[in-house]
Amino acid sequence: MPKPPSRTNKATSAAKSDSKPPVNSANEDISVEENLATATITVTAVEIPELTEQEISDRVHLERKVERAFFEAGKALTELRDRRLYRSTHKTFDEYCLDRFGYNRSRSYQLVDAAVVVDNLQKCPQIVDILPTAEGQVRSMTKLEPQEQQEVWLRSVELAGGKVPTGRIVKDVVQRIMERTKVPNTYQIGEVCQILVKNNSELRGKGGCWGIVSQANEFSCTVRMWDGEYAIGLQHLKSYNYLPAECEQMRVICDRINQVYSDSLEETVKSLLQSLGKVNRPYLTVVEEKLLSVLESEYG
Repeated sequence: MPKPPSRTNKATSAAKSDSKPPVNSANEDISVEENLATATITVTAVEIPELTEQEISDRVHLERKVERAFFEAGKALTELRDRRLYRSTHKTFDEYCLDRFGYNRSRSYQLVDAAVVVDNLQKCPQIVDILPTAEGQVRSMTKLEPQEQQEVWLRSVELAGGKVPTGRIVKDVVQRIMERTKVPNTYQIGEVCQILVKNNSELRGKGGCWGIVSQANEFSCTVRMWDGEYAIGLQHLKSYNYLPAECEQMRVICDRINQVYSDSLEETVKSLLQSLGKVNRPYLTVVEEKLLSVLESEYG
């Protein structure tokens, strides 16, 4: 009697017929790497068009606006101050600048003074295209005479290789000029001096006023005036050559005016006090004395 076929053999035979050789993963990785190494990558070039003449002109114009931003700000602040365009909302220019622009008094006048310097440099025929691009580049020049400012800038540009110099280069040149022209400070504490403006925007409105030296520095004096204290360069002072007794009399008058004056006073009162701060004699007249006495009783 024949035996039935073996299932085990069939299963084994089927398994053998369906089996595939094992895959070598290492060989597969090498093959992929070779394909990547020999692959061709196509990069599409993007053509950047050259600037047209109009675009070049626009670029130069906008660059100049950026470079002159501090100058335009200083000019605008000067006009706002001189025309008192802040008076409808603020009592003083300092309060207006702080509230409107976030500028304290020092920063406002840095920009105002810088604009004065740039205006002066533009008047020099030797200075054509290379002008300051930042306020810090001219800050150390503001106390110099106009001719000295032009001299400093020309020398600074030369040291910078024909480019716009840094503030440090300008400051070094200013220092050398000040040492060259250095004159001793002969003013004494308590001496009464006349204020000479000479293109110093910080002293605008102070021309002809008198002040009393409260501190003598190397290149300047701290001077008490009718509305406060100011640091003033020696070139902006001229002694009245009063006698010691006359100087003491003016000191008493200055103290009295200072005790009355404040920014919150009415403009008419401020104008009166300012007129007393411009008298070119070491005493007050009878009428002036009476007016000051009235102000002392009212506001003192």
